[in-house]
Amino acid sequence: MYTIISATNRVGSNSLKVSKQYQTFFKEQGIDAQLLSLEAFDSMRRDDLFNALESTYLIPANKFIFVMPEYNGSFPGIFKLLMDISDIQTCWYHKKVMLVGVANGRAGNLRGIDNMTNMCHYMKMNVFFNKLPLSSISAELVDDVFSKEATINSVKAQIEGFINF
Repeated sequence: MYTIISATNRVGSNSLKVSKQYQTFFKEQGIDAQLLSLEAFDSMRRDDLFNALESTYLIPANKFIFVMPEYNGSFPGIFKLLMDISDIQTCWYHKKVMLVGVANGRAGNLRGIDNMTNMCHYMKMNVFFNKLPLSSISAELVDDVFSKEATINSVKAQIEGFINF
């Protein structure tokens, strides 16, 4: 099972728009990837709602796609919180992950991708080598979909590689 995580709780984020594009492209490859948006996630504790999220999206997944916006040179704290309060061994150990950075700047959240790579290695996750930084994302998205052929081709190539990973 594949789970795409839009790693911010910001309402109407570009990360969620990008995540939906990834979900569409996975569907074109015959893979029904579920999408977890952190828009409504604000819990600092394990409760019934978090346990349901964990058992639905995290535990059954064997492959993850993290779509991470740049927050202060890294990724959002809400995403780190999700990982911190989850059952790390059951949810993350030995699972595969593909990283996507999203930013309006030039670097596409390269620092956040690097930080997450280190964190994933610590959590015994297998990180796919093709990490895609998507920069100037507001210019890339027209009516909430990718508008540039080069970006679409890069995303589809990343997805195809990850499916075979």
